[in-house]
Amino acid sequence: MGLLDKIFGRKKEENIVRETPEHSPTELQLLCEGDREVYQALSQVMFLDPTKIRMTMDEAAKKASEFEKKGDKLKAKIHYEIAGGLAIYKGDIAKVKKYFEKAQQLSKKEEYHILKVPEKAVAKAQEYYQQYVRK
Repeated sequence: MGLLDKIFGRKKEENIVRETPEHSPTELQLLCEGDREVYQALSQVMFLDPTKIRMTMDEAAKKASEFEKKGDKLKAKIHYEIAGGLAIYKGDIAKVKKYFEKAQQLSKKEEYHILKVPEKAVAKAQEYYQQYVRK
């Protein structure tokens, strides 16, 4: 500290170490504990509360198909993702695969992890929905 700092009362900045509170795990993380692959798959595409989606799975798939025919790949991909997310909620593994495969084809860059473990992921999602949504 220099003389002027002593006169004017300036203090050196102290390095304050603040503790950051640890984040508690989400319900989905707790449910998928120990199965990182399933958690990764679901966290990428699953709707936590699909009852708030104002579109049915069939409507989303129909719109996706229409957008695909028009050449609007982005909107088609988004609607296939919505249809796939709603298929997860319905527990329809065949449609989950179908819609996310279509979305992946349209994207070229996106890799949907749910396509690697669809059965396990849909089963865990159903457990989640039973506990937290269908009440």
